[in-house]
Amino acid sequence: MLVRDATADDLPAIRGLYNALIPTTTIAWRDELASEEEITDWYAERTTRGDPVLVAELDGEVAGYTTWGSFRGGDRFPGYRHTVELTIHVDGRWHRQGVGRALLTALIERARARQVHVLVAGIDADNGASIDLHRAVGFVEVGRMPEVGRKHGRWLDLVLLQQVIGIRAVGDDGR
Repeated sequence: MLVRDATADDLPAIRGLYNALIPTTTIAWRDELASEEEITDWYAERTTRGDPVLVAELDGEVAGYTTWGSFRGGDRFPGYRHTVELTIHVDGRWHRQGVGRALLTALIERARARQVHVLVAGIDADNGASIDLHRAVGFVEVGRMPEVGRKHGRWLDLVLLQQVIGIRAVGDDGR
């Protein structure tokens, strides 16, 4: 398995992984499939900001991806500038094969290198496998938000997990 930075050539595979979850699961809390344009814009935004977009490649195929984005509004609320929220998706054929762990481990290393202080994951409460994966690499549950989402005719609970990397940003005066 190779974990590497995604390229524009990986976007169809990333879109496929993401869209596979939308019609039948509550993993992604949206109803419409992501368009090619949306994924292209998403990738451009991430890479322009310098945020990592990583893929796990097995036998020349993208088996999963992970990235992070701003937490609670990004530039609008600079007090959160040292915290990011991650997303990770792994092809169902590769669940419990180490792909998710490899991706999260690489993302955590990128967070250390970028002096991120906290990584946050918001996971559907019914997605026990993802919650277990995050716990296995050092995330701790810090909250549950009952009935904050709705999909497939039912209310959904959100589980918040975080990992404190603990690095203080260069030039930070502690405020």
